Amino acid sequence: MTEKELQLLGFYQEGYLDFDGEYHYYVYDIVRGLSLISNSNDEVAEDGEWFVEFFDTEPEIRFTEFGEVQALINLLQSKIIKKSEKISD
Repeated sequence: MTEKELQLLGFYQEGYLDFDGEYHYYVYDIVRGLSLISNSNDEVAEDGEWFVEFFDTEPEIRFTEFGEVQALINLLQSKIIKKSEKISD
């Protein structure tokens, strides 16, 4: 997956400063407590490919294909229950 594809999917860029330089990665928040996060630009493979994982899981769940990530996001977004859809007691 390319950096441009991450941007097309709606990931936003986060950055951080380290002793070795300035780095960035991408985040997609699905709902509070459930996010996808990419590797940082200094961890990109030699072929320029990025990957995304669910944030803070053990073991990691990793995706490398644009179509898979797009389908996952679409599926998860379609299952979010809006406040107006909740059944009241």
